[in-house]
Order: sequence, then C-alpha cells, then structure tokens
Amino acid sequence: MKKVPQRRNKLAGKGKSRSSEKKKAYDTKYHGTKERKKYRAKLNKENREHPNRKEHDKSHTKSGKLVNESQSKNRARNQAGRSLKNV
Repeated sequence: MKKVPQRRNKLAGKGKSRSSEKKKAYDTKYHGTKERKKYRAKLNKENREHPNRKEHDKSHTKSGKLVNESQSKNRARNQAGRSLKNV
C-alpha cells in the first residue's frame, strides 16, 4: 500500500467558517442601505458623464468633488501600512 503524504494545511477543503457567512450577511445588509445605494448611484452617474481616461481613476478631493487622477497616485495614497504621519 502506497503511503500518502500528509497535507500541510489540515483544514484545506473543509469548507468556509461561520465568520465568513456572518461577514457576507453584514455586507449584504450594509450595501443595501439607502445611503450606500445613493452613493453608488452618484459614482455611476459621474462615470457615465465623465468617463475615465486611460490609466486613470476617480479620486475624492477634500472638498468632496470627484476628479480624474492617475491610478498609481490614487492607489498609492491608500496603501496598507502607510503612516498618516508621512503625509
């Protein structure tokens, strides 16, 4: 009889945990609120009226306006581990 090597991760393929089910339920409820729907509608309207140029994203300014900004600058500002002290 051939011996099968043991898996490194014994939980692999055992299904998702309850916490992911709870998060999905929370996210569904959160994104279904009037405020979130209104916010998404505003962003979709802005993208329809003023489409992004190539390699650009919409960026939120401090005054609340949406402007086109290069992806690299917009996304680099929100990197994980980036300290607000260095801003």
